Amino acid sequence: MYQYDEYDQRIVDERVAQFADQTRRYLGGELSDDEFRPLRLQNGLYIQRHAPMLRIAAPYGNLNSKQLRTLGHIARTYDRGYGHITTRQNIQFNWPRLEDVPEILGLLANVQMHAIQTSGNCIRNVTSDPFAGVAADERVDPRPWCEILRQWSTFHPEFAFLPRKFKIAVNGAAEDRAVIQVHDIGLDIVRNAAGELGFRVLVGGGLGRTPIIGEEVAAFVPWQQILNYCEAILRVYNQHGRRDNAYKARIKILVKALGVPEFARQVEAEFAHLEDGPSTLTQAEIDRVASRFTDPVLSPLQADAGYRARLAEDKTFAAWARRNVREHRVPGYASVVLSLKPHGVAPGDLTAEQFDAVADLADRYSFGEVRSTHEQNIVLASVREADLVALWQDARAIGLATPNIGLLTDIISCPGGDFCALANAKSIPIAKAIQERFDNLDYLFDIGDLEINISGCMNACGHHHVGHIGILGVDKNGAEFYQVTIGGQQGNEAALGKVIGPSFAAAEMPDVITSLINNYIDHRHDDERFIDTVRRIGVEPFKTRVYAERGARQQAGEIAHV
Repeated sequence: MYQYDEYDQRIVDERVAQFADQTRRYLGGELSDDEFRPLRLQNGLYIQRHAPMLRIAAPYGNLNSKQLRTLGHIARTYDRGYGHITTRQNIQFNWPRLEDVPEILGLLANVQMHAIQTSGNCIRNVTSDPFAGVAADERVDPRPWCEILRQWSTFHPEFAFLPRKFKIAVNGAAEDRAVIQVHDIGLDIVRNAAGELGFRVLVGGGLGRTPIIGEEVAAFVPWQQILNYCEAILRVYNQHGRRDNAYKARIKILVKALGVPEFARQVEAEFAHLEDGPSTLTQAEIDRVASRFTDPVLSPLQADAGYRARLAEDKTFAAWARRNVREHRVPGYASVVLSLKPHGVAPGDLTAEQFDAVADLADRYSFGEVRSTHEQNIVLASVREADLVALWQDARAIGLATPNIGLLTDIISCPGGDFCALANAKSIPIAKAIQERFDNLDYLFDIGDLEINISGCMNACGHHHVGHIGILGVDKNGAEFYQVTIGGQQGNEAALGKVIGPSFAAAEMPDVITSLINNYIDHRHDDERFIDTVRRIGVEPFKTRVYAERGARQQAGEIAHV
């Protein structure tokens, strides 16, 4: 976990004081709405459907128990008793009063947290692998590099007012768990043939209204030059990105318009002026940042006989371990995912009491540290095998041990129309209805790996384009309907889903998912995942099944003809 130095703390404290004064002036009528808007946005404050929404940064998803307890206090004191984990690993509160926000930011600053640049047309919170530093397949720990990017990008004067928001993700493992291919810049830490460390650079990925998979613009950038190279990319974007049309302002549109070769040529031309310049990294700087991470020193442990015995004799525990426990780089340890997707709960929500309880679990079992994931769950990064049974029992007691990680009910969902002013339709009720339909764990285990992602509008905060099944809320003459895609995927083989056909009413969605699942079960080969079956047989058999069964329900009078 990165620890602030005096400079970090001073920056955050000064920003809290600055925003408190800006808020005072706005509430006093000295600043207009238009003047206050960019100020509040770069401090993470939106005006949503019902109330302000405050988005708090969790840099690359890292949190500690003290911070969790502060978040629990904020939920209890300033909100309605809960917070929400987002698909950018951040935390959102949906009901704070505007006049309370400066006080909330002050509490966050006391535990080395902030809401700086979590919104606005700037470089947003850098995201990464939630298992960074502990993953068994990790090549290089990406967290120090994420922190360097955070420090470089925060308040960068040239990139504070970009054409649109800008998102960077960093991966350091064999398996991409940061979804770098759908970011404005995706950085993959690699080694060249000589064993030298550097970055493969992807540019122009993104979801939203125009979903695009990012393209490689550099196969290898030496680590010393990575800030210079990123600066070159941003300069090209800042110069040529569309500012006359918000829908065409993202860098992905520029890359598409220029073509990858021409965009890369312009980046190289800028880089020629920046190479070996002031932002060139040194080993001393890398060591300085890395030294601020207070990771526990772990020594290998013998495999725990009690854990192995419990796996053999307790099917319920074994099911949880199979879905929620991941291999650790240090023998005798494991990483554990706490599911925030029990039935009947909005995906990613934590109550004030659960914030406190997770903090207790972190202190008891994981050296005081947790990670948020873009799948809207919580990770305890380093747990002794000998403690897994006790942790499972304690997590069950607070409702965070549902053994559904990677299964159909581990749904990713944005807050949707229940909160967001931009949403065309509600997301949370659709997620709950699907969870209720598929409430049999044995059946979920039989279905196997399946990712459902739900977005309430084309901004795609629920990442519906890369869900095995994606659900998008759309407006049809003032009514809420849902468009369905299948075949999307995150990770190394990232792909965008394809629309199966006309949209569906909200009440139809559990039946639509049932039809898709039944078609998969009828066509799958042994041990074949849903996504593999879709890729083998194509979209058409799924489409035919869904609309045929829909028609039968209409004929039977079970649903209206729409």
